[in-house]
Amino acid sequence: MTESHSFRALWALMVGLFLIVVDSTVVAVANPVLKADFGADYGSVLWVTSGYLLAFAALLLIGGRLGDRFGPKRVYLVGMAIFSASSVWCGLAASVGMLTAARVVQGAGAALLAPQIFTAITRMFPPERRGMAMSVWGVTTGVGLFGGPILGGVLLDQLGWRWIFFVNAPIGILGLVLAAWLVPDLPGRRLHMDVLGVLLSGAGIGFIVFGLQEGQRANWSPWIAVMIVGGLALLAVFLGWQAVHPSEPLIPLRLIRHRNFILSNAGIALVSYAFVAFIVPLMIFLEAGYRLSPVHAALLTAPMAVATVVFAPVVGKLVDRVHPRPVVIFGFALLAIALLWLASEMTPTTPVWQLVLPLATVGAAGAFTWEPLAVIASRALPDELAGAGSALCNTARHLGAALSSASVAALTAGLLADARSDASLSGAMSRSMLLPALAAAVGMMTALFFVDRQPGAGAEVSVRRDVSVPL
Repeated sequence: MTESHSFRALWALMVGLFLIVVDSTVVAVANPVLKADFGADYGSVLWVTSGYLLAFAALLLIGGRLGDRFGPKRVYLVGMAIFSASSVWCGLAASVGMLTAARVVQGAGAALLAPQIFTAITRMFPPERRGMAMSVWGVTTGVGLFGGPILGGVLLDQLGWRWIFFVNAPIGILGLVLAAWLVPDLPGRRLHMDVLGVLLSGAGIGFIVFGLQEGQRANWSPWIAVMIVGGLALLAVFLGWQAVHPSEPLIPLRLIRHRNFILSNAGIALVSYAFVAFIVPLMIFLEAGYRLSPVHAALLTAPMAVATVVFAPVVGKLVDRVHPRPVVIFGFALLAIALLWLASEMTPTTPVWQLVLPLATVGAAGAFTWEPLAVIASRALPDELAGAGSALCNTARHLGAALSSASVAALTAGLLADARSDASLSGAMSRSMLLPALAAAVGMMTALFFVDRQPGAGAEVSVRRDVSVPL
């Protein structure tokens, strides 16, 4: 398969990636509207986002293994079909409970298609060419994360919240056609599915996210602690089971032994946590504190998407030439600084234009974190573990997002309970920014432990410094 064919297939897969990333943030701008339309509280409305992320994170590991078994193209197409159909169900929902249920199914569809994208990149591009491929992945992820609120704001203003979901259907159909036409039919292989591992990991993630999400509304009752501790215990049992599983575990031990792979997954979870945790309080501040319309609040995030698009190709070319570790450290440091800067500007009297620079800096930090972390992870993956490895990377990203959504929901609900004025609301949302800033700081510390080349890691390759990568 030539490089030009590989890039055409990559761009076809980006349709699916764009959809699933957009749908992790697009509802943030609609939360106040959904609250008013359904007469629900913020805790119930935030489950519309958390339910999607929970199903997504809990089922990603099985999605990756299904791709290994039946081939990434087939599973991608099934996932896209489920995602598109459930999007229509979301748009037709008559209650917040029905909308949440539809979003859970949508998350299940996303869990099937997402791992196949990373798998296809790993199998279509050699390690020394993955930097530019990951720059496409990074641009799409960044534009999806930051463009979601913009798209949501425009649709809310012009057509209503239901079109946030209806619009997925025609885009999903386009994605199905392009993938069927351009993506190669990469073969699967016969393997046994780890059903017990699926149940343990899914239940563990579900208990933890549910406990964090409902903790504030339940006044952190003892049963909430039982849920969270029980979830952690199930995940511990899951990891133990993976270590002794006789064949085909969801997380092969060969992956766990790669230091850079594990650290890059931790970094992916942390950067995902930071980006999801900052967008919710930002939108509440802009709409409830600044009194901006949804579309104007969303358009204010445009500098983030622009900065990501500008820097992503530069970063992609850079990580094909040098080790990504210093790039990741710089990216996390920049993200922490940008979030603290943004928090200091979040007051009712701050001119709107003063928010543009810190928001653009957040977008630039996204380019310096998402791509290099993905490149580090992919360089540790042999072809036969591409599905399991890509599923684990996606699980890390969406587990970080799900935990972020749940914890920021609890934090903002607690802070908003005491907010009696625009000034106190703005202060509460400003303090919420400390949570993603802390995640970025932890990510920077994690990146310090990457190694240039892991001894004995046959699948991990050194970076070629003589590679000429076309932009």
